[in-house]
Amino acid sequence: MPKNPTLTELAIRAAAAPSNGTITLWDGSLTHFGIRVSPQGTKTFIVLLAPGRRQSIGRFPIITLAQARAKARTILAERTLGRHLPQSISWQTATQQFIDACRRKNRPGTVEQYENLLKRHFPFGTTRLGDISKRDIVQKLDKLDETPSQQAHALVGAKVFFNWAMRRGYVDQNPCLAIPGRKQPARSRVLTDDELKRVWQATEEIGGSFGAIVKLLLLTGQRRGEIAALRWEWIDEKTKTITLPSAITKNKRAHTFPFGDTAAAVLAAIPRPNDYVFPAARDRIKGSPATIFNGWGKAKVTFDKACPLPPWTLHDLRRTFATNLAGFGTPVHVTEKLLNHISGTTGGIVAIYQRHAYLDEMREAIEKWEARLASLLNS
Repeated sequence: MPKNPTLTELAIRAAAAPSNGTITLWDGSLTHFGIRVSPQGTKTFIVLLAPGRRQSIGRFPIITLAQARAKARTILAERTLGRHLPQSISWQTATQQFIDACRRKNRPGTVEQYENLLKRHFPFGTTRLGDISKRDIVQKLDKLDETPSQQAHALVGAKVFFNWAMRRGYVDQNPCLAIPGRKQPARSRVLTDDELKRVWQATEEIGGSFGAIVKLLLLTGQRRGEIAALRWEWIDEKTKTITLPSAITKNKRAHTFPFGDTAAAVLAAIPRPNDYVFPAARDRIKGSPATIFNGWGKAKVTFDKACPLPPWTLHDLRRTFATNLAGFGTPVHVTEKLLNHISGTTGGIVAIYQRHAYLDEMREAIEKWEARLASLLNS
């Protein structure tokens, strides 16, 4: 077999892009080192760790041939010493380890979000973690177009996961770091009275957990993850209050807020199969513990078909709630208490010693809001 010629920068620059697939130019002076050329002309240095198992080093000319060859020598030496064995872990195994680690320190809603993002949008299965490249991630992201922010959320989830994998020694670099995030403009969407009416009517039409969640988001102004994580034990039907423990709130502070008669009717109509108000439709693994509702993407698509409106998100209901309270003349600090915001008006000593402060004022605001919604629905 003829020996491959030694790679030179001149030869790399002159390498033509293939019409389809990729070609690899192997280096004659360093076995298992080469450069891969894509149909788009992208040239990426690689090192072959095992048959069918390649690791990307970097893109030419961002890194030079000399730098890539030096890095390849280091990687091949470490492989010989056994230091690259951890990279044999599969995507499937690593993501499950990551989710298990998240459960020990993150809120349930955060864990559900990471699990949904990684398993739904990046189905790499048994692919070795070290073999997943930037291009592989980009190809998965390009398929996401359900909502304007879906790609951004998926990319953030992948970045967090690969940072964790680097700390565990499973990969040497994060393939997501070179992928630019799509900056999302600050949202200002507030639903109109007609849109609110149509949203409520759609919740009646689709019913189920998602319909009830949307109603409670609209009636209480709380965050979707906090409503989805509700347990019956947190709801005091006698005083009509809900107390969210610090473990699930965004600011890590317990939050007590009142709810009105309409919200009480929504809760009363929900069956009680277990401790969760909104349990998952079914467990993904037979015999696993009950989990909370997590089918946001599919449920929102179904909802939008039943209620076609200009683009909106569930978080827009929270902004709509706050905007309408301002219209009633509700003091800012009362609205912030309802929303569980921490600011100069509700932070510090006041937040520590007066967790139930302004309960009467909050209840008055909720009653006005429910009365306004009732008026809209009857008009």
